[in-house]
Amino acid sequence: MAIIFWDSEGVLLIDYLSKETTMNGQDYANLLAQAREAVVQKRRGKLSRGVLFLQDNASVHTARVSRQALKDTGFSEIDHPPYSPDLAPSDYFLFSNLKKELRGRRFVFEKN
Repeated sequence: MAIIFWDSEGVLLIDYLSKETTMNGQDYANLLAQAREAVVQKRRGKLSRGVLFLQDNASVHTARVSRQALKDTGFSEIDHPPYSPDLAPSDYFLFSNLKKELRGRRFVFEKN
């Protein structure tokens, strides 16, 4: 599984979970620190202007360690809208930018 952090300019960070692995709050907290560093490196000056951060209410996102890590990044969290068939997740910018990010890479698929 891939965990992707992105903004309107493109992909900031892609992390891959090993097969048959689940993510816990500490894992997610570590990724948030990496996402902050990706903003610093790839979007110079944006962190000082403020970063708005949207995530859903998955248990790893609401774990105490994750909430503290999000606070530590300095990102401002946007409330996730309630579920509605009229509201799509905020992935409008993801797919075209993800294609650019992955272009030219080779992947090996494991057969089960």
